[in-house]
Amino acid sequence: MLTGLSALAHDARAWPFEQARNLLARLVRVRLEGEERHGATALIASGKVGEALAGFPVLAAPVVFQTGYGASGLPHIGTFNEVARTTMVRNAFRAVTEDTVLTRLISFSDDMDGLRKVPENVPNRAALAEDLGKPLTQVRDPFGEYDSFAAHNNARMRAFLDKHGFDYEFLSSTDCFASGMFDTTLRLMLERFDQVQAVMLPTLGPERRATYSPFLPISPTTGRVLQVATLERDVARGTIVFEDEDGLRKETTVTGGAVKLQWKPDWACRWTALGIDYEMAGKDLIESVKVSSRICAILGGAPPEGFNFELFLDEHNQKISKSRGNGLTLEEWERYGTPESLVYYLFQSPKSAKKLSFDVIPKAADEYLQQLDAYNRPPSRDAALKPVNPLDNPVWSVHDGAPPLKGSPVSFSLLLNLVSAANASDTTILWGFINRQFPDATAQNEPLLDRLVDYAIHYYEDFVRPAKTFRAPDARERTAMEDLLVRLRALPEGRHNAEAIQNEVFAAGKEAGFDPLRAWFTALYEVLLGQSQGPRFGSFAAIFGLHETMMLIERALSGADLSVV
Repeated sequence: MLTGLSALAHDARAWPFEQARNLLARLVRVRLEGEERHGATALIASGKVGEALAGFPVLAAPVVFQTGYGASGLPHIGTFNEVARTTMVRNAFRAVTEDTVLTRLISFSDDMDGLRKVPENVPNRAALAEDLGKPLTQVRDPFGEYDSFAAHNNARMRAFLDKHGFDYEFLSSTDCFASGMFDTTLRLMLERFDQVQAVMLPTLGPERRATYSPFLPISPTTGRVLQVATLERDVARGTIVFEDEDGLRKETTVTGGAVKLQWKPDWACRWTALGIDYEMAGKDLIESVKVSSRICAILGGAPPEGFNFELFLDEHNQKISKSRGNGLTLEEWERYGTPESLVYYLFQSPKSAKKLSFDVIPKAADEYLQQLDAYNRPPSRDAALKPVNPLDNPVWSVHDGAPPLKGSPVSFSLLLNLVSAANASDTTILWGFINRQFPDATAQNEPLLDRLVDYAIHYYEDFVRPAKTFRAPDARERTAMEDLLVRLRALPEGRHNAEAIQNEVFAAGKEAGFDPLRAWFTALYEVLLGQSQGPRFGSFAAIFGLHETMMLIERALSGADLSVV
């Protein structure tokens, strides 16, 4: 239960809380009128959310969040993103309302859509080509595991969402149309056909406009979803007439799963029939949201609250696509980084384009650990410092309001450099180094660190080792490293901690005239580890071992091949 948080949630500046407050304002706007609306708004603006909810019970009716999934391809991180980010807003809303309002999250699969093209990242593509145009729930599964391609993709998505503990309800477009759940709204769309067309036609080119209809009949001859004109309508009977692929005019009902809808009218139908209160979408869908909102209003619904996030890009700055399979898969991130680091990465700057490639994982992993440490750090007693709102820390949203009490004593980047320095592919070797600095640490009492050890080895083997390029030090770097060796040898016993070592590294760099000092640290990592970046050198040397660090420097100065340990 997320109780006792409304005051903090009222003041939180993190984007999920801004969205939650916008959603609460929408509920007042949509559900109340006149003086009641003014009274509720005034209470909420003054932070008296609980009083507003108690005074106007209609505000406490269930609030419905929705995310959409196009089942025409395998799910990717973009799919996961919508559920993760929407869950963040849902939890923020629960905090704002003291968890007194029932909420639902619907994960909706558009699996009745016709297969438009064969994805590039699936087997048996020839078989799929034969099913082009059919609803995805009627397309054969190229993997041979499920009754249909949609069933396969839906299962993959649900398994991943279940694995990460999302609280959601799955709805299938095919089931919603076939069961009659959308029938009332479909009849209303038939009745207001001309109004819907008046919204849609100006958005289309001349050729498409000539045959456009919001209704897409399923051909009784071929089973394909047809993009054909509606030739006749009978509102009383709830039917339309269209020309089938065999050239014959045929009549069909618009209910019971006999038709699909064009996607913008479909979106509006969904919002109306399911009473959706909140749904976010990518920046590329801004105009689509506007059009669907107008159609939703025509159908008597209220468009949901939401915001538009920026797109995800692959390593070549190209938009990720289900059909091309570019960008990271969900499974790939989890081979190299924690699920928490993924959710943290999705939390950050949703209105900025984000690259989804392997090189973002280490940074995301370490930033997550830093934020978790900050969240668990005791508040400052300095009266001059403004108290930090804990709800603004990303880990609150990452962990649904209940972050763990501890993180990892060793950063991911430091683990990577330990693996690199020792060319270690065995967790036992890494733990040996770790226990030099943290003798009481074990896999049992440091479970997050234990997972990070595995991730670091995987990441090193697949990405760091193949890219390692050692170089010899230049004259100034050699002099500085020789000076560093003298300084490290002079450290008294018991002063081999990270801070003492770091001070000597700084002193050697300054003595050699490195300005900025960043160039000195870059040189150390390029010469000693074959890479240009690394964690704090003192921390690395302390955990790797002072003796081993000095041997590494000596070998580099002697011209030894450091790629072989």
